[in-house]
Amino acid sequence: MNQLITLNRRELLKTTTGLVTGWVVAGSSLALIAPGRAWAVDLVALTSFDGAMLMSMARTIAPHDKLDDAAYALVIKVVDGDAAKDANTLKMIKEGVAILGTGFAAGSENARVEVLKKIESSAFFQTMRVKTLQVLYSSPIAYAYFEYEGEAFSKGGYLFRGFNDLRWLPEVPAEDSGPLPAGA
Repeated sequence: MNQLITLNRRELLKTTTGLVTGWVVAGSSLALIAPGRAWAVDLVALTSFDGAMLMSMARTIAPHDKLDDAAYALVIKVVDGDAAKDANTLKMIKEGVAILGTGFAAGSENARVEVLKKIESSAFFQTMRVKTLQVLYSSPIAYAYFEYEGEAFSKGGYLFRGFNDLRWLPEVPAEDSGPLPAGA
């Protein structure tokens, strides 16, 4: 039996959760793969405030100044999904955000690092650290930013397919490079 559920404005606002939004920076690696300039992540269990705090936390855990916020927003989306599925996870996240304090996101990087050092043994910090590393570095956005071309096994391996095309490392002198395999 279908029932029509009516909510007044106050009830609707109580049940509405968060939204994390941003803009893709022109000229960034994400601009090459993003379908548009704006991005948004709908949050189910967390509020926009929680999302902003967690995004600052993720950026502090894995700081890459030129990596777009959209990559970090993917982390928050996964954390929000986990919190929506499990009441204990939601409680832990909410309590952790409260411990960070309202000024955490606006604080300097050094101030945020100091706050995180104080809670680094907590389940909240460890959960966010693991999710940040797992999700951030497995996203296509991060792949594009770091110029990672993906696994090479199915393409014949790395030796003849970009093994030495890292532009951010200095060239290794020939006498320090070791023997080359046959056919190289």
